[in-house]
Amino acid sequence: MGLRIFQADAFTDKAFAGNPAAVCLLTETRDDAWMQNLAREMNLSETAFLRKRKDGFGLRWFTPTIEVALCGHATLASAHILWETGVLATKEQARFHTLSGLLTAECKGDWIELNFPATPEQPATAPPRLMEALGVVPKYVGKSKFDYLVEADKEKTVRN
Repeated sequence: MGLRIFQADAFTDKAFAGNPAAVCLLTETRDDAWMQNLAREMNLSETAFLRKRKDGFGLRWFTPTIEVALCGHATLASAHILWETGVLATKEQARFHTLSGLLTAECKGDWIELNFPATPEQPATAPPRLMEALGVVPKYVGKSKFDYLVEADKEKTVRN
C-alpha cells in the first residue's frame, strides 16, 4: 500500500494561509530515522505521524531537524485529516497518545476543539543562558514540563 501524506493549513479556512503541517498516516511502524528523513523532505515546521492503536492513535511530531514533544497546529491538522478522509467519523473523538500525554480532539461543526494536558509552572531558577539571551532581570521565573515563564517588571521591557 502507498504512503498517505497530506498537507493541511491549520487556523484558517483559506488555501495557502494559516500554519501548514504535513500529516502522514502510517500503516506500519517506522523508525525515528525514517520519520526524521520524511519530515526533512516535507520541509514544513512540523510533520505529524499517525499510527492506529486499539485506544486511538499514536501521534509523533518531527521538525526537519528534531522530534518535538508537543505541536498544537499539527495536532489540529491531524484531527482534520482523520475526519476529512473518513478514517474517523466526525462524531468520533480523536484520541492521540503522545510524548506529552493523551490529547483529544472533537469536531464541533466547522470547529475543532482540542484538549491538551495542563502543565502548570512552578517557581524555578532560570538557566544563565536564558537570562543572557533575554537581556533582562526577571521579576519571576517559572518552569513547566515544556517551557519557562519569565515575568518582566515593566510592560516596556517586554515591548523592547
